[in-house]
Amino acid sequence: MSVRSKIIVSYTLVLVVTILIFITTAFLVALAVTGDARSFKPFYTIHFTLQPLTPEQESLYMDLKYIAKTSPEKLYDDSLQKDYEFQLRVAKSTLLIRKEGDVDFASPQLEGTGVERVLPDYELDNIRIRSSVNIGDRFYGYAKYDFVLPDQSRGSLFVIRELSPFAALTSKLLPLLISLLFVVLVLANVMLYFFITRRIIKPLDTLRMSAARIKEGDLDFRVEAQSLDEIGQLSQQFEDMRRKLKESVDLQLQYEANRKELISNISHDLKTPITTIKGYIEGIRDGVPNTKEKMDKYVDTIYTKAVAMDRLIDELFLYSKLDLKKVPFDFVRTDLRAFIDGLVGELRFELEQQGFQVEWAGKGGAPAFVLLDPDKMKRAIVNIVENSIKFCDKPDKKIRFTLTEEAGKLKLTIEDNGPGIAEDAVRSVFDRFYRADSSRNMRTGGSGLGLSIAKQIVEGHQGSIGVESEPGEGTVVSITFHVCEET
Repeated sequence: MSVRSKIIVSYTLVLVVTILIFITTAFLVALAVTGDARSFKPFYTIHFTLQPLTPEQESLYMDLKYIAKTSPEKLYDDSLQKDYEFQLRVAKSTLLIRKEGDVDFASPQLEGTGVERVLPDYELDNIRIRSSVNIGDRFYGYAKYDFVLPDQSRGSLFVIRELSPFAALTSKLLPLLISLLFVVLVLANVMLYFFITRRIIKPLDTLRMSAARIKEGDLDFRVEAQSLDEIGQLSQQFEDMRRKLKESVDLQLQYEANRKELISNISHDLKTPITTIKGYIEGIRDGVPNTKEKMDKYVDTIYTKAVAMDRLIDELFLYSKLDLKKVPFDFVRTDLRAFIDGLVGELRFELEQQGFQVEWAGKGGAPAFVLLDPDKMKRAIVNIVENSIKFCDKPDKKIRFTLTEEAGKLKLTIEDNGPGIAEDAVRSVFDRFYRADSSRNMRTGGSGLGLSIAKQIVEGHQGSIGVESEPGEGTVVSITFHVCEET
């Protein structure tokens, strides 16, 4: 049975059982009080007129009535009056005795109430001996008995009980209150059902359908939280889980695509030099290089290809460890200006040999300290420079290093005047295995990991790296470092 069906059945049973219990209880109470189920309706309208006194008060009243019938003169005895007044006070009622219309005795509780003015006159027949009266907002029920004394004077006996106005009003409105209670009970259950259906069943049903879609592999949807309660929080957490799962799946697909591309790249990049090496070795075995010069050329070619293969394997190994966060960084407080100055000095000779004009715009400035792993940062900068070397095809090749400081950060820029990078390629140059030039030649093809390794190293220093380029105008790579405060 579904949750919706269970809630419908449960609330229907609650409603039916509640109504049955209420009706049964009301019937039994009416039967117990009135002795007749048919008198239930008029009972509340005449109750206080017929029974103004409680059973205990009624018992004391009957004692006094008996005295009035047999020895009425005793009712005017002070000791008897005080004794019965005390007993009636304990029973939460009062006593009033009249003689010839004048009050002979009245309980102290009646003083100042004015009740004696509204009590009925002498009635020898004693037809109406029980009734109720009210004075302002105070209600009184009474039982009386009129009698004749031996001297033929008239006397009256009253046992009076003050009634609660709230109780009297409730007794009159009880049928209406019962009806109202029934209506409220029904409406409350109906509203509660719709509330639970809207706030619980629908969100849970949405989560159920969402889970089914995820089970089928569909992650392209969104779960909206309808409230801030536990169900809403569950929906939000479910949405977070779906989003992270989708990101994980997308990343896994990207990794799979990268893996396939990597295997393809490695296969090609290794197969090409290996084929070359095999060809030259076979030539040597066949005696093709029959002079020292040819032999040296064959050996140099084999060595060059072997070095290229070694470098490719080294880059793959380094990138793998960086990507898995398994390369430790040995940070030391370093003057970045002096570090770049030394590195430019090391690179200058090779760059000039390849026709580059080298400019270093940060020489001679104030020391600028950062936390640096010199070996790894050198590797990152060399990768960026080698990328410029590979692609620069102009006769007047230039490369410029600049170091500036702003807002507590140091910014190193490496600018060349090469062919630049297309706008759609700028966003991808730091991606794994990305190549702006998809050719496989050793001069410009490379492994596609150089800039990715540089990015991993810079981010390992809590820095950032970016690139700006205009096709035909050159490329600017910028690295941002956090300034290290002096200790």
